Amino acid sequence: MHRIGYVLSEGFQMMTLGTQAVFEFANHVACETFYSFEVYSPQGAEVRSSLGISIGTKPLNARSAADTWVVLGSIDPLAVPATAEVLRFLRRVGPRARRIAGLCTGGFLLAEAGLLDGRRATTHWAFVSAMQQRHPKVHVEADRIYVVDGAVWTSAGMTAGLDMALGMVEKDLGSEIARSVAHRLVMQQYRTGGQSQHSEMLKLSPKSDRIQQALDHARRNLAGTLSVEELAEVAHLSPRQFSRVFTAETGQSPAKAIEGLRLEAARVMIEQARNPLEVIARETGFRDRAHMREVFVRGFGIPPQLARRATRIPG
Repeated sequence: MHRIGYVLSEGFQMMTLGTQAVFEFANHVACETFYSFEVYSPQGAEVRSSLGISIGTKPLNARSAADTWVVLGSIDPLAVPATAEVLRFLRRVGPRARRIAGLCTGGFLLAEAGLLDGRRATTHWAFVSAMQQRHPKVHVEADRIYVVDGAVWTSAGMTAGLDMALGMVEKDLGSEIARSVAHRLVMQQYRTGGQSQHSEMLKLSPKSDRIQQALDHARRNLAGTLSVEELAEVAHLSPRQFSRVFTAETGQSPAKAIEGLRLEAARVMIEQARNPLEVIARETGFRDRAHMREVFVRGFGIPPQLARRATRIPG
């Protein structure tokens, strides 16, 4: 039996406990109780969540044991610092744990304990800069759903914790069971760790209607050339003005932003449709399949074929 220990602190975010459903359904699909659960806190007894609901816990001590430790975060890790008791416990069990995970901002507790030094990690996009500044020894990957570096796992936002939990199930019990769990939980998609945390359009977030109109036009016409001249005409600006204003408002050049929109559209089609990759490349504006693959690997860390296989959920 694989024991999972959840570590809570005062003010933990209630939704993060929902990841237990992934392991619960894994037991159901596997027709055996492969996973068992315990919930811990520094003093034990009841711990109050940020929502105000209290959860009963066991105390963390030298006898606390688990195969996988899952450390939960809070809504604002900067306002709710890690307690000395939790940090001492993590420093003791972290180096020898079979697996230890920081869920959402729980990664800050792992970082404070020194468990992320020299490792790749991620956290919620709103706190990426804070993690980079506070923990310069951590190689923060700002736009990943979850990151696995050896025995240490970290996830982005709270729903990304579900994807991380599925990744653990896949590693423990195989891809077929993991995909079946995703299907039974009616998750929108079975996402691999390399995928983006949020929408490209939301990330660009232009300040003016002119640039927004140009982006809307680009998204509707990805198969076209989408030159700066074409986009500038939509925005009613000269090409030079358009490039300057676009970069100032979005933080990216027009070419880089269009590549991001094409990449996001290609990912959705790869995951949700069954069109040949050559057709997807053409419809999203890439030169050819090889060009799309090159950009896809650079953006998501995996080739399109692997992303497609990961979303084939059995009935």
